[in-house]
Amino acid sequence: MNFEEVMQELEALGKERTKKIYISNGAHEPLFGVATGVMKPISKKIKINQQLADELYATGNYDAMYFAGIIADPNGMTEADYNRWMDSAYFYMLSDFVVAVTLSESDIAQEVADKWIISDEELKMSAGWSCYCWLLGNRKDVEFSESKMSNMLDMVKNKIHESPERTKSSMNNFILTVGTSYVPLHEKALETAKEIGIVEVKRDNKKSSFLNAYDSIQTAVDKGRIGFKRKHVRC
Repeated sequence: MNFEEVMQELEALGKERTKKIYISNGAHEPLFGVATGVMKPISKKIKINQQLADELYATGNYDAMYFAGIIADPNGMTEADYNRWMDSAYFYMLSDFVVAVTLSESDIAQEVADKWIISDEELKMSAGWSCYCWLLGNRKDVEFSESKMSNMLDMVKNKIHESPERTKSSMNNFILTVGTSYVPLHEKALETAKEIGIVEVKRDNKKSSFLNAYDSIQTAVDKGRIGFKRKHVRC
């Protein structure tokens, strides 16, 4: 399938109701409102195609950008490519669920995410922490430095309440993911979450969200999900 054919198929799959949901979460025109699940048949036809992914991502159309992440070649992208994609990720559903997800399947994931985390840019920081969530929830524990993950927990504890709103959410998810999926630091993540307490995330034109990583980790304990790993990150 070429660029025009993919765009036509995505447009045909768009639903006004889905479009309104995306817009309420921060998306803006252009977009069609395509549910992510119905993209799978198209992705199966294409599989991996980085050139097409770049063309689609460059449209600025939210649905095309999301689909680009599904067919991208994570190891075919350089750090400069990821930064270019990140610069166009104008809200969290792109930064955390397209760019960070794609990055998490690459060999340079930690290297790039580390730089984003200390960037002082809200969505870059959010994507960096989110990338680690995807990594920890998928890769074996031995692939991570325990001391590094411990230091990152300390960073969250010291900075989360003063961080930008979207970054707060991803930092909270990091504590939850360490506590659930990274067994060596389960206890420290639980202690860190308890010290941090409730995290308020303010949202434009919506009520604040109140996040509690401690309770979420305890729920995972109760369900016997400590050590949980996903088989796949992308669709």
